[in-house]
Amino acid sequence: MRSIRRDPVRGPVREFLVFSLGDDLYGVDLTRIREILSPPPITPVPRARPDVVGVCSVRGLLVTVVDLRRRLSLETRPFGKRARILLALAESGETVGLLVDEVKQVVRLGDAEIESATTALGGDSSEHVTGIGRTQDMFLVLLDLSKIVST
Repeated sequence: MRSIRRDPVRGPVREFLVFSLGDDLYGVDLTRIREILSPPPITPVPRARPDVVGVCSVRGLLVTVVDLRRRLSLETRPFGKRARILLALAESGETVGLLVDEVKQVVRLGDAEIESATTALGGDSSEHVTGIGRTQDMFLVLLDLSKIVST
């Protein structure tokens, strides 16, 4: 079930959840996000991958929490009061939590406002990036959640 609408000028329009990691803005397909949470207590997991912060319980469901900064090989910093966990559903059916600095807003982008990753970033683009979204007042890196939560 995709959130695609038609706009006579912009073409098909999709909704993206915009969040920040450091000074940069990122977007993910809104239909892939189940919930946005303030971070609950997180229990570290011994010998977990470096990008796994730990696990937490969300209404009795055990959720693996991934530091999206580490997953994307960005500079690590302590998370502040505005940090949030995005609950996303992996293709395996597992719910994964993605730790981000701050959730900003939801934007609607038409096809004309999205540049493909290979065009925008060159041939050596990150495997997690699907494109670059442009609105009148912002640029955002569009991420492929299926690749982020499946690895």
